[in-house]
Amino acid sequence: MLRTFDVILIGVMTAAAAATYTIKHRAELKLEDVHKLEAEIKLEKDTIDLLKADWALLSQPNRLESLVNTYNGELQLQPTPSTSLVRPTELPMLKSQVPPPEVVEAKAAKKAKAPAKPAKDDDDMATGAIE
Repeated sequence: MLRTFDVILIGVMTAAAAATYTIKHRAELKLEDVHKLEAEIKLEKDTIDLLKADWALLSQPNRLESLVNTYNGELQLQPTPSTSLVRPTELPMLKSQVPPPEVVEAKAAKKAKAPAKPAKDDDDMATGAIE
């Protein structure tokens, strides 16, 4: 009986050692993946920093002024007048802010004798719609 118990214990120890080794190996692989991702993130951050520096160099006012002077004959650039700028309140509404159209059922439209025409205001624009 002692021998069978020893064999069982040796089998359990071997299985535990194999499971421990497998877990350790998977953890090392995941650690390698983490190091690769960290290296990729660092490369992307370095690339972003490089692009920001490049943009700062390209958008220097002195450089832009010399380009305008060089290519002004071909491009015929003109300064933007302040009257052509728009205030945020003058912009059209967002699609999410547009009220939904009113739906009139066909039966209700037939029962109505004549639709009342709204009072004409000077601010109303002619849309060409038939009422």
